[in-house]
Amino acid sequence: MRDKLQNTLRLLPALRLVWQSSPRWTIARVVLLTIQGILPVVSIYLSKLIIDAVAANLSLADKTVAFRNVLILIALAGGVTLLTTLANSLTELVTTAHSQRVTDYMQGIINAKSIAADLEYYENPLYYDTLQRAQQEAPYRPPQILNRLAQIGQNSISLVAMIGLLLTLHWGILGVLFVAALPAMLVRIKYSRVMYDWQRKWTPMQRQGFYLAWMLTSDQFAKEIRLFDLGHYFSDWYLRIRRQIYKESLKIFTRRFIANFFAEAIAGVLIFAIYALIIYQAINGVLRLGDLVLYYQALQRGQNDIKSLLANVSALYEDNLFLGNLYEFLDLQPRLVEPINPKPIPRPMQSGIVFHDVSFQYSTTTRQALHNINLSIKPGEVVALVGENGSGKTTLVKLLCRLYDPSSGYITIDGVDIKDYQISELRRDISIIFQDYAKYNFTAQENIWLANIDLPANRDSIIAAARRSGADDVISKLPKGYDTILGKLFDQGEELSIGQWQKIALARAFLRDSQLIVLDEPTSAMDPKAEYEVFEKFRQLIQNQAAILISHRLSTVKMADRIYVMENGTIIESGTHDELIQMGNRYAYLYETQAQQYR
Repeated sequence: MRDKLQNTLRLLPALRLVWQSSPRWTIARVVLLTIQGILPVVSIYLSKLIIDAVAANLSLADKTVAFRNVLILIALAGGVTLLTTLANSLTELVTTAHSQRVTDYMQGIINAKSIAADLEYYENPLYYDTLQRAQQEAPYRPPQILNRLAQIGQNSISLVAMIGLLLTLHWGILGVLFVAALPAMLVRIKYSRVMYDWQRKWTPMQRQGFYLAWMLTSDQFAKEIRLFDLGHYFSDWYLRIRRQIYKESLKIFTRRFIANFFAEAIAGVLIFAIYALIIYQAINGVLRLGDLVLYYQALQRGQNDIKSLLANVSALYEDNLFLGNLYEFLDLQPRLVEPINPKPIPRPMQSGIVFHDVSFQYSTTTRQALHNINLSIKPGEVVALVGENGSGKTTLVKLLCRLYDPSSGYITIDGVDIKDYQISELRRDISIIFQDYAKYNFTAQENIWLANIDLPANRDSIIAAARRSGADDVISKLPKGYDTILGKLFDQGEELSIGQWQKIALARAFLRDSQLIVLDEPTSAMDPKAEYEVFEKFRQLIQNQAAILISHRLSTVKMADRIYVMENGTIIESGTHDELIQMGNRYAYLYETQAQQYR
């Protein structure tokens, strides 16, 4: 009972979403569907009146008078036909426009929820299963529910009138109609659950198929697929997955077809029994010719109405099931909690940033990424994090930006836990470029400006940031300068080298008016000359900001005020370059190993 109640209550939020997307189109759609429910009843009744009038006037000698007696009814029937045509055309227009508005609105909700979801969700495959199912249902389920409810209302209006007519013929006809339509309804309800369970079971494999198709059509993999001759291998893999999905779904569709056939066969036998009764009554003179047409059309219309009514009721059950996919996604709650009374970010920082016994473990693994991290970053200080891949350097930065919260310990700015600051304000005060920075297929100007969209798109500030990163030299040589579209996704786009893209990303970091700048492998794709130029004037570039440098190239971190060496999620050494060299431990070994490559 509780599950049924929950399923029923699912309809209400869905209808609210439909209403919020476009109230006017929703009202127009309901009104038109109501009109469409009434007009068939009027049309059938006018048909009866016309036939009865024709039969009554057949004996008149003056056929002109006889025709005039019927003409008014014909005109009324013609008017109803025109009105029906107009209502059908308007319904097509309103349905198309409304569906587009709802689709766009629901996609906006999906996008907003995706943005609000914590980064942790994006590292969990179950999240992507949930997201894909929500994306499949969101565009059409809510408007479809409105349409089904309106159709139920339309069918009910028409059915009541038809039942009223058919009851005058025989009271048992109503029961026969329901019995005829019931098997098809039960079949649909059963296979709605079967398809729902099947979809949830096969979502991971469907996603894998989509991933293979994306790889085959994406520029990201185009070079390797051709160089390693992987095209046929991935294509065959994709087809194997699709064939497996096809076979499994075909089994369900075949069983549903057989069940539907027997359900419809039962319905057909019962309806023809009623037809026989109507014809028998007419042959015996109980029914007039107009009555025969009236009851025949009423039965035909009543059968369609009750069949449609029960089909829409069972379809609502199906919609309820699949709405669970949408709500499963919309019900995801962020684990990063905003403070109730956020404190203002100190400007400027006084004592700086401190990590206090910070440990962290990703939810998808049992391995600790960080363990008892203690470090500090003073205002204006340059700190370097060095260590092998997987040592926890980038994870540490993610915690500082509150992309995650520590499993234990805490991080402070001027003695205040960063959880007490508004997340957006905290992140706005940090300029960061990760190693896997984004490459936006927009203009060069927009690529840099996106780092701080609160600023007016001022060309001077963007150029200044580009000059600091060395990107201005790259952009000035492009066909349209800062108005050149970067990347090859759109027409007239210009592709850059990895090192040039990195300078664009670096310019984004320099555009923000922040107190801390974080560069995760900021020059890994630059040539040695460009890298040297960036770090030679690094102190000028960061303009008194505190800075965190993450790099494998130890030659680039020599100028840092303090260097932290990380290994397996812990800090094993810290100090200046000279101090660490004198210690002769891990840092000294790594530095000497790299230095030998240049001798």
